[in-house]
Amino acid sequence: MSKRAFRGRPQPKKNKMPSASGLMSQMQQMQEQMATTQSALENEMITVTAGGGAISIVITGHQRVQSITVNPELLTPDDAEMLQDMLVAGINSAIEQSQALAAERMEGITGGLGGGLNDLLGGLGLG
Repeated sequence: MSKRAFRGRPQPKKNKMPSASGLMSQMQQMQEQMATTQSALENEMITVTAGGGAISIVITGHQRVQSITVNPELLTPDDAEMLQDMLVAGINSAIEQSQALAAERMEGITGGLGGGLNDLLGGLGLG
C-alpha cells in the first residue's frame, strides 16, 4: 500500500451561488435575446387551414392576420353561416398556433434562468 502525503484537513466544498452581478448580466442577456426573438416573430408566418382546406389563414408570430383565402365555391348565400363558422374556427386555430410558436421561442430563452434564480433565493433562505 502506498502512502499519500498529508495535506491538511479536507476543505469543505463551496456552494456555488451566482453573484448578483452575474445574475443581472444573465438577465440583461436574456432581455436582449427576448427582444430579438420578439422582433423575429413578427416576420414568422403560420398558415392554418379550416373546413378541409376550404379556408386558408396566414398569421404572424405576433398574432396579426395577414391574409384569409376562401374557396370561391363557398361564396353562396346558402353557405354564409358555414363560412362564418369556418372563419372563426380557422382564426382561433391560427392564433393558438401563433401563441404556441411565441411561447416555444421564449421558453428557449428563459429556460436557463430558473436554476440561477432558485439558487440565489435558496441561498437567501427564500427558496
